[in-house]
Amino acid sequence: MHYSNTPFVQPFSKKVRPLWRLSLPLPLSMSFLLTDFLTVCGILSTRVHNASLQTQLRLNSTGAPRTFDNHEKLPRLPIPSLQNLADKYLSSCKPLLSSELFSESETRVKEFIAPNGLGERLQERLIEHDLKEPNSWLEGFWLKAAYLGWRESLLTNSNWWCLFVKPPNQPVDLLKKHPPSGVLSSFQIQRAAGIISNALTFKDLLDSQQIPPEYSGSTPLCMNQYRNLFSTTRVPGKYEDLLISKHPSRSTHIIVLTKDQIYKVEVLDKNGSRVSLKEIERQLYAVGQSSLEAAPQPAVCILTAAHRDVWFKAYSKLCSLSSTNQDNFKAINEALFAVSLDDHASFHNVNASHLQMFHNRGGRNRWFDKAISFIISSSGQAGVNGEHASADAVVPGNLIRFIVSHEPATDPVNANTTTQLPAPQRLDWTIDDEIQQCISTEIQLAKTMSASIDSCLLHTDVYGSRFIKEVAKTSPDAYIQLVLQLSYYRQSGSVSAVYETVSTRGFKHGRTETVRSMSAETRAFVEAFDDDNILYDDKRDLFSKAIATQTSYMKQAANGQGIDRHLLGLQSMLTDEEKTQPSIFNDAGFSVSQTFNLSTSNMSPGDLFYGGFGPATSDGYGINYAIDTDEIKFSISSRNSSRTANAFKLRSTITRTLVDMLILFPKRTEVWGYGWLEKHKKEKKDANIFKKMQELSNTYRSNQKVIAARYKNGLGKQN
Repeated sequence: MHYSNTPFVQPFSKKVRPLWRLSLPLPLSMSFLLTDFLTVCGILSTRVHNASLQTQLRLNSTGAPRTFDNHEKLPRLPIPSLQNLADKYLSSCKPLLSSELFSESETRVKEFIAPNGLGERLQERLIEHDLKEPNSWLEGFWLKAAYLGWRESLLTNSNWWCLFVKPPNQPVDLLKKHPPSGVLSSFQIQRAAGIISNALTFKDLLDSQQIPPEYSGSTPLCMNQYRNLFSTTRVPGKYEDLLISKHPSRSTHIIVLTKDQIYKVEVLDKNGSRVSLKEIERQLYAVGQSSLEAAPQPAVCILTAAHRDVWFKAYSKLCSLSSTNQDNFKAINEALFAVSLDDHASFHNVNASHLQMFHNRGGRNRWFDKAISFIISSSGQAGVNGEHASADAVVPGNLIRFIVSHEPATDPVNANTTTQLPAPQRLDWTIDDEIQQCISTEIQLAKTMSASIDSCLLHTDVYGSRFIKEVAKTSPDAYIQLVLQLSYYRQSGSVSAVYETVSTRGFKHGRTETVRSMSAETRAFVEAFDDDNILYDDKRDLFSKAIATQTSYMKQAANGQGIDRHLLGLQSMLTDEEKTQPSIFNDAGFSVSQTFNLSTSNMSPGDLFYGGFGPATSDGYGINYAIDTDEIKFSISSRNSSRTANAFKLRSTITRTLVDMLILFPKRTEVWGYGWLEKHKKEKKDANIFKKMQELSNTYRSNQKVIAARYKNGLGKQN
């Protein structure tokens, strides 16, 4: 292993030289059926390595369903009845409130839904509002309340992150000994080019509507969020931000960030046609060369981590300083996506490396306003930081699965291998002392914000969905919800409101609803579990009741009969005068029931990445989990200023709870028989063999298509 004395080639030379050299070895249970999506695309859900992307083009067969075919067939999100809201709301409040507070809430709710009361007036206004909206009564309210109207920094409060698994061609030496800080690596450039190319292939399939429409069982799901994957950017506003998106995007460039410098980089030719991987690599090498040679520009990108009012003021000032700044913002906003090439790497430990995707320990070298920002460290570790307003994590999760499933990337069939793209263009900024001071301030604030979050990962193979379904005989998602709530209770000695995300994509422009997972049945279970005076048969009965309630809550929320989105819609109908009147919205129970100290999301199966997000409250946790066949992953975050929340302690408690809950169920040998472990290992081995056979088959089919395409274009010769 050695470092190159000349780490960069001359800009735009066709010959590529590594930035630093190594001796390389030779080679969410979500409501929709992700496995169906991957199978139709030609991807096995467990596959990490695929030799070619071209199998995707099989989707272009005559009569294949198109991506947005079901859009106009989807029903609108319903507005639940007031009585439905009242009953469910009070049920969700009961386990959280004292008898006195609950009695007050009951009174407020009765007044609210009374004939000719405030609730009826708001409900009538909401129904009228629904008639005026083209797609959904909720869409505008939700975007404003949850995202665009929220003024806090995106850095740890709103954006989500993903850490990819290692690619099949990852150099082991590169993980053991990282490149020195301040340089990029050849494998980093190679992997980044492959991620870019794979993302462009996904865009090709999306633009031509070859991504198959998704279903939950026989129910079609809304595909609208896919329109927000590319060329989508959040722009700061005075009171409310703006979401800019164009589908299908005709942009031919991305933005690449390295050393806080921002480059406009062409990745398609002027006609929007594809180029080779080597050409994309050459563009990235040129960026790296420029970042070493040119005098550095101010770190304007750090301003995207600022409070949104601060960022709006700085954005407006920058636009007023020069037309060049305006052009820079236009290039950024219209870019297909962002790519951050970090000139450093984290330790090869997921508990360290995921922080680079989360906040980079200070928010540097990121444009947090882009819908999708791919991040590649100098060791080749990769991931995503995503802005949340544009789409819920499940949709970009499908893009990520596509990209990672097809590593290492290969040239697309239609790549023009002779095209030479225009040189990358560095975005130079005109600033004044005020902007410079703002940048300096935000650099320090971003470091403080990043350091204020504790975040850790847990990967356990004690059991997974197979055990939960076949031995515990219950829903894996509901089971893990009880694990989380029991762990929280064990650690804090109390219960809390719980937010679990469920998709409402069964409706037109559907996004999410809250499953209020803390129920009276769940509270009874978590309080009884460690009580030695309660029989195990009784604990199992309490477990079954809690599971049944959780499952029912989940189904109702997914079917548009939830609580929180309806409350938001009604609240949005209030006049200024009505906001000051006593009502359900300024009741103590309303505040307690919406203080979600457990904010949770399921991104199963999680075989290709970890995912996560920050806590929603000052004393709360942000928990993402993914349940695979025989293993479970968790990411857990909390604020280290909290006296009660501690992500590292909760991780230990979850580990213990997963084991302790085994006592409620038969031994595995009683269900699976002796030798079950060897049997499962054999099944896994057989699955791997099948996967490799499938890969060989896909490779053969892809090669046949490549050969056929060459003959069709007159490039081949018969022997």
